[in-house]
Amino acid sequence: MASPNGGDDFESSLLSFEKLDRASPDLWPEQLPGVADFAASCKNPITNSPPKWMAELESEDIEMLKELGSLTTANLMEKVKGLQNLAYQLGLEESREMTRGKFLNILERPKK
Repeated sequence: MASPNGGDDFESSLLSFEKLDRASPDLWPEQLPGVADFAASCKNPITNSPPKWMAELESEDIEMLKELGSLTTANLMEKVKGLQNLAYQLGLEESREMTRGKFLNILERPKK
């Protein structure tokens, strides 16, 4: 059996007093590229100019973002399901129109 103080000796033998220089980029490379730049840009959140991605948005787009942001999870999921159904219906309609165009020979290339 080990003595009661034997556990302390074992734990103290596991301690490391090595000093690591965390300032070195070689020792501590950035794990996710761009995170440091993003974090630096978030340090000063109060700016007068809108972010780059908002520059191209129109007022209707901003209103839609606000509307979607105010939805609950269940309402947002319902909205997504509605968009999926709409996309499916548009796909069916496009398929019908392409078939119709094929039968009417309006999609053939003109012969030279």
